[in-house]
Amino acid sequence: QVQLVESGGGLVQAGGSLRLSCAVSGRTFSTRPMAWFRQAPGKEREFVAGIKWSGGITYYADSVKGRFTISRDNAKNTVYLQMNSLKPEDTAVYYCATKGQFGAWSTDPGDFSSWGQGTQVTVSS
Repeated sequence: QVQLVESGGGLVQAGGSLRLSCAVSGRTFSTRPMAWFRQAPGKEREFVAGIKWSGGITYYADSVKGRFTISRDNAKNTVYLQMNSLKPEDTAVYYCATKGQFGAWSTDPGDFSSWGQGTQVTVSS
């Protein structure tokens, strides 16, 4: 079982930027699809962005497309989420997650088996 540790959250004004990081333990990172989800108070957890284990193919929720960028550094076992032009509605706890090795792509949080503890992102208006 891998362990995921997020960092980089904080308080930022609308229009600002943050970069989240997620460090993943073990030697199988390069073969795992990775994703970021978020959960605002009183709302369900929702998909934000994801990156396949091969080819660097990325996926984004419509609400963040053009503002957020997901990337991965397999040498550092780390996935990143660069968030630009932040809006108050981006306020949430952000989680990184992964599936098993060579896992098929999905945006359903129920399909992801390993999760980080979450990092709070607060965007003030």
